Amino acid sequence: MLTIAEPGLSEQTINKSRFLAWVAYCDSEQHVGQFLRAVAAQHASAHHLAYAYRVKTIDGIVPRFSDAGEPSGTAGKPILKMLEGRDLMNTCVAVIRYYGGINLGTGGLARAYSGTATLALQAAKVIPYTEMQALTLTVHYNQVDALIHAVKQVNGTVLDKIFSTNVQIKVNVPTSEAQQLMNRF
Repeated sequence: MLTIAEPGLSEQTINKSRFLAWVAYCDSEQHVGQFLRAVAAQHASAHHLAYAYRVKTIDGIVPRFSDAGEPSGTAGKPILKMLEGRDLMNTCVAVIRYYGGINLGTGGLARAYSGTATLALQAAKVIPYTEMQALTLTVHYNQVDALIHAVKQVNGTVLDKIFSTNVQIKVNVPTSEAQQLMNRF
């Protein structure tokens, strides 16, 4: 499985219709919603905003797409097939179309949407997908620096710190490293 480390953007004009595509990392359906609202707000005069995404949840992989008013199966579905074919996870692709007055037909639409999405993916930085797990660890003040260092060594992130009698630290670490980190601290 792969995922997005840095977003990608592409643009092309096909028979006077302008297509713009964005590829971004989205780790939840809420994050997808925020991303799509931001794209829609930037391009409020666009005729269509088709999208597809694949997000890994505790219940499994959630794939979704929208043709955004284009004929059924001509916009979002080809984008989703591209994501599935490349085994991309926690990835969302949005494609805006400014209609140019010339109908592309169902095959032409599918090629235009998937082609623009593919160009955006080529512009993005793709890395191997690592499943992450959120942990909350309670440590003494003298262990805080060691814990933060250990989290960084396994390519994890510190999400929050709560200081009281002890320090409660919320982290996000690769699932494969979670048990070892819990045993150590």
